[in-house]
Amino acid sequence: MAENKTQPTDASVADFLEAATPARRRDDGNALDGIFREVTGVEPVMWGPSIVGYGSYRYRSPVNPRNEGDWPKAGFSPRKAQLSIYGIKDLPEGAALLPQLGTYTEGAGCVYVKKLDDIDLDVLRRLIAIAWSRGDDPTP
Repeated sequence: MAENKTQPTDASVADFLEAATPARRRDDGNALDGIFREVTGVEPVMWGPSIVGYGSYRYRSPVNPRNEGDWPKAGFSPRKAQLSIYGIKDLPEGAALLPQLGTYTEGAGCVYVKKLDDIDLDVLRRLIAIAWSRGDDPTP
């Protein structure tokens, strides 16, 4: 069975966020961290070198059931080009609410946002809460 290569680490979330560039990405990353902490009520953990994750669940890929592992219930990465937000479109309730978020694009497993000013932060909070409600169901 193939395990996910991205695993939780002991790296400092604060150090990672402070090192984000450009400055706008650092500011948005810190703001996102505050929002995720507010909604989830937990401290984040670094997943691999670049994902700030909150909580975890066990998943099994619907495409290849031999691929399974642990993944954050919700999280983000303040990447140089844009913010990547994880977990908010995986569940049916999140997918239904997603069009109300604002200006974004979708990747296979995440939502890309150029800047926080482009999205409705109250809708983001609702999407995070939906992701956070995920049980330990092995399918995404």
